[in-house]
Amino acid sequence: MQSNLSIFNSLSRQKEHFEPVNPPFVGLYVCGPTVYSDAHLGHARPAITFDLLFRYLLHLGYKVRYVRNITDVGHLENDADDGEDKIEKEARLEHLEPMEVVQKYMNTYHKNMVQLNTLPPSIEPRATGHIIEQQEFIKKILKEGFAYEVNGSVYFDVLKYNNKYNYGKLSGRVIDELQANTRELEGQDEKRNPIDFALWKKATPEHLMRWPSLWSKGYPGWHVECSVMSTKYLGEIFDIHGGGMDLQFPHHECEIAQSTAALGKESVKYWMHNNMITINGQKMARSLGNFITLDQLFSGDHPMLEQPYSPMTIRFFILQAHYRSTVDFSNEALMAAEKGLQKLMKAIDTLNELKPADSSTVDIGNFKEKCYEALNDDLNSPVLIAHLFEGVKYINSVHDGNEKLSSSDIDYLKEIFEIFVFEILGLKDETASKGDEKLTGELMRIIIDLRQAARNNKDWRTSDKIREELNKSGIILKDLKDGVNWELE
Repeated sequence: MQSNLSIFNSLSRQKEHFEPVNPPFVGLYVCGPTVYSDAHLGHARPAITFDLLFRYLLHLGYKVRYVRNITDVGHLENDADDGEDKIEKEARLEHLEPMEVVQKYMNTYHKNMVQLNTLPPSIEPRATGHIIEQQEFIKKILKEGFAYEVNGSVYFDVLKYNNKYNYGKLSGRVIDELQANTRELEGQDEKRNPIDFALWKKATPEHLMRWPSLWSKGYPGWHVECSVMSTKYLGEIFDIHGGGMDLQFPHHECEIAQSTAALGKESVKYWMHNNMITINGQKMARSLGNFITLDQLFSGDHPMLEQPYSPMTIRFFILQAHYRSTVDFSNEALMAAEKGLQKLMKAIDTLNELKPADSSTVDIGNFKEKCYEALNDDLNSPVLIAHLFEGVKYINSVHDGNEKLSSSDIDYLKEIFEIFVFEILGLKDETASKGDEKLTGELMRIIIDLRQAARNNKDWRTSDKIREELNKSGIILKDLKDGVNWELE
């Protein structure tokens, strides 16, 4: 097991040297969101980090099965084994069914992922869709003697597991210290030991989400879903398991214990954890009340924001830092990312306009190799971006007449920027979409003016016809006191 992505030092090869007859398979499992709130900047980081990994593996020629789960049951407040389910709590506050809450925030999450230009996973399983499989997995753990049932709930026996295996090997937690920190809870819980964790919980009368089982009508613990769904879709041993650093303990530590207890072996070859986004040095989280949703970032509608920031600005902001380092939010940092992205995209436009010379005065022979080396070194996106900005300097210098590039070198740079900026980093030139938005706005203004002229002339037939045809195209007109607004259905 490895806790960083040294996998790239042994697996990856430059694309031009990689010609697999049968592309090797890579299994990638990433912990997705618990869908009980709008996606925020903290959700964007793992999505973009593992999208970068997914894109790069695909580029290298691997066949990747990317599984990203959706937690829609069993995740209780404070990541504990007792208390209210996060989704049920939100359902109660919003006067909705729990699955309405799930669907509402899944829709927003998926919309935001499209805006950030992340590729969809190969499979996106939900915990509620795998209740039977989770029960069967728990039965295996019970059969092996590493769990026990009490009062209709089933708990994992951490001490018994630790006697044979090593609980805490991923996070470096020591079992004696864990016991010391929880000793004051002893006697207040039905567990044999306070550090044991729930595999199945008997539902209280007020609990809405419950399923029949051998033990009780209840629901699965938070950790078991990932052990079940990862091995179901990727096999008992798979390549890479990812998630945020905050999931390393207890979530991923519990996953290792569950899978090892049930299967007799560890399932994951490589663990990959992205670090947190912070605000003033504190983790961004809904529970701390310091989060900014992605929709707020894109609209600028938040007191901490000085302006709106586009999805590609957010993506570039996150990619500028290594995935294992923290990123501290500030308007200054986002503005700098915005300027850097604009500079990069402007250079690419300039590259397409350069006139080739007979020969080059700039040596760019190993430029592509340096870009690959950066990604092969633990997915080092900031070093890759630094190399790309070296290319920006070449382009601007040639444009200003200080250097020259041959036709073949211009084509070489175009290929590099196409591969690394658009295909692998997943960035898009937003100026084109802004132009489309401007054109759409102008066309709608003309149509609205024509309709208004018809209304002024009491030509109600034409006025109604315009509204009806727009409705057929999914465009809704709203007549207001001070004008007309339009929106897409």
